[in-house]
Amino acid sequence: MEITSIEQNTIFMIINLGYAVISLFVSVIALVIIDKVIFKQIDFIEEIRKGNIAVAIFQSMILLFIGIVVSAAMT
Repeated sequence: MEITSIEQNTIFMIINLGYAVISLFVSVIALVIIDKVIFKQIDFIEEIRKGNIAVAIFQSMILLFIGIVVSAAMT
């Protein structure tokens, strides 16, 4: 049985989607751990509710960095 290129591309897309979902979950878990362990004294959620945009940008950058590291490690 020969696999066509459309079937092969579909399989690769499903595998990549799985990697993306796993990377997202690992990134969020790592962000929570960093928030609880490293930045114990700062309540990021409360600061964001107060309108502190710098904290929101900082949290976003941490999440992006973790996502890049995790996705690079998975490929």
